[in-house]
Amino acid sequence: MKNSSQNSSPALRNIRIICAVIFVAGIAGMIITSIAGNNVGLVNTIGGTTAISALVLLVATISSNTTRPEVFDEAAAERLELKIATLTKSGADEKELRELVRLATQLGENLE
Repeated sequence: MKNSSQNSSPALRNIRIICAVIFVAGIAGMIITSIAGNNVGLVNTIGGTTAISALVLLVATISSNTTRPEVFDEAAAERLELKIATLTKSGADEKELRELVRLATQLGENLE
């Protein structure tokens, strides 16, 4: 499977940079605001903005990930096993079929 770090578009990179700036500014803003005037409303507003920025980063990263979960690989493996069993019942040699699957898998891995 391909690594999700290879899936870094310029838009996602910009979102990450903006969120990092908001994180740093938010932490500094909360510290400075709580020391300077102890204004709870302003500190909560800055903290909420920082939290929303974290959620935006999380959603952007998750939605940009195009790798398939392993569940789909397990389902495909189950379909393959059922097909091998069907072909074996119809008279095909199971050893030959498994060798064919192994060679096809190696070929597919070399193409990636």
